[in-house]
Amino acid sequence: MAFTLATWNINSVRLREGLVAKLLQEEAPDILCLQECKSPVDKIPTQAFADLGYGHMVARGQKGYNGVAILSRLPIEDAGDQDFASLGHARHVAGRLENGTVIHNFYVPAGGDVPDREKNEKFGQKLDYLTEMRDWFRDSRPEKAILVGDLNIAPREDDVWSHKQLLKVVSHTPIEVDHLGQTQDAGGWVDVTRSDIPEGQLYSWWSYRARDWDAADKGRRLDHVWASDDLKNAFHSSRVLRAARGWEKPSDHAPVFATFDL
Repeated sequence: MAFTLATWNINSVRLREGLVAKLLQEEAPDILCLQECKSPVDKIPTQAFADLGYGHMVARGQKGYNGVAILSRLPIEDAGDQDFASLGHARHVAGRLENGTVIHNFYVPAGGDVPDREKNEKFGQKLDYLTEMRDWFRDSRPEKAILVGDLNIAPREDDVWSHKQLLKVVSHTPIEVDHLGQTQDAGGWVDVTRSDIPEGQLYSWWSYRARDWDAADKGRRLDHVWASDDLKNAFHSSRVLRAARGWEKPSDHAPVFATFDL
């Protein structure tokens, strides 16, 4: 069984329904995991996606914030969710394919602007969320599993436009990178994207604040695809669809792809 998977922080699935449809039509991944859907599940435009062949969905949503969804051309069943750090947010959903592969779709808290949990509650929530993710994967080590999503951390020096300038900026601080690394190690997760593209600057997010995001190219790799250790030889063809950042009224994130042969 071979399938291509994409992950994309869409920044409102209803506002950008047309962009989702464009991606599904032009790139045709078998599975598309969306984050920051900003919609209750019953308001997600499922019929439009079903008309394009994506008749299966598992999702968690809430009005105006957060929200995660897995759209699939392949049959997929709901495999539950976790509310790490007890935030009451729709930030995780899991789906199980017919071959038993479990796909985890995450939207990790962004963490606010100040990298100090004493001064910024949101930063503390982000660290707590990652700590509980770590503990969960340590206690139930994943097998035949894929984890994707906006993890809101760019871990490597070449995952940001300037390592030195971003060391004190939320998403690339040493404490966040350490927490993400512990989470990855606890589950035995393999960084699929960097296994396929080991060298060079690589980004999936560019701020709306830049007058010309493409020319400035001050990006960060916040969106990730991981695989459990038993799938380390099953993936290939990773890529970031940078062009999507330049579509009309885009998300500030670009989709990340990988193909799996299982």
